[in-house]
Amino acid sequence: MEARGARSGSLWTQALRRLLRKKIAVACIVVIAVMYLAGIFTIFRSPTPYGFNDQNIRAEAVKQGPSLSHPFGTDRLGRDLLTRVIYGLRTTVIITIAAMLTGSLFLGIGLGLISGYFGRWADSIIMRVGEVFLAFPGLLLVILIAATVKPRVKDWVEGWAPSLESFTGIDIIQLGIVDYVVIFGALAAFSWVGMARLVRGQVLYVKQSQYVEAAIAMGASTPRILVSHVLPNIISPVIVVVSIGMGATAGSEIILSWLGIGIQPPTPSLGVMIFENGNISVLRTDPHLILFPVLTITVLIFAFNLLGDALNDALNPRTR
Repeated sequence: MEARGARSGSLWTQALRRLLRKKIAVACIVVIAVMYLAGIFTIFRSPTPYGFNDQNIRAEAVKQGPSLSHPFGTDRLGRDLLTRVIYGLRTTVIITIAAMLTGSLFLGIGLGLISGYFGRWADSIIMRVGEVFLAFPGLLLVILIAATVKPRVKDWVEGWAPSLESFTGIDIIQLGIVDYVVIFGALAAFSWVGMARLVRGQVLYVKQSQYVEAAIAMGASTPRILVSHVLPNIISPVIVVVSIGMGATAGSEIILSWLGIGIQPPTPSLGVMIFENGNISVLRTDPHLILFPVLTITVLIFAFNLLGDALNDALNPRTR
């Protein structure tokens, strides 16, 4: 067991070294880390001298171009655009991490392990339910769920929000927690299917291996076999899919906000910024209002996709 653990550790170390030798991968990791850390930092305080909703409606402060005091310029209400972009990244961070943890990782891996290892009726039920989800356009159903469930969730939350706000001191409505819950819940409800099918296929192959048969012969419990023997040997493709899926989830959140059923003002969102300034007149007269939000989300999604390709090369034994 110790020899196998040492060998496993050395393989992961080799994969990490191969990944770090790729300059594009390192650059993508740095870009993603900077953007996500900037978004997380806003939970504690504003990263700039301005608040995301600090308005200055004086004529000289409205739609101001990029400058030293406002690197990304200001919007129609004189608000600092850099501050709002960073707070928009906070929205993206919360949605992507929450949706990925609950959907792809918790539901996808869990149901995939059960389906592939136990088979029979468990496999049939899980896969048939997944096929029902895949039979409909995913984004369309996410839009439908977000549009129909959100009003009911908001009414329910507003009923007990005052007591919870007085107890925690957190302004639940102002922070847009209702929007966060609805959006990541809708995305998580459909993001598990692809991961479950991938994990199922890997488990069907791995469970025929001799080390799994040996663990069964030694009397190891089913949870121990799944966690200690099966899961570590199927984690490589899961990491790649999670990396690419994070970019897809971020793009879905932007699209929902752009359509007007995602994160709502005053909570900043890159999708809302693009929606508010998505016309040719803005691009001609004040291009910074739309270019900076678009470039931010483009760089983030592009970095996730490139990182996914680099991870596939580093973790795929056929590329060694």
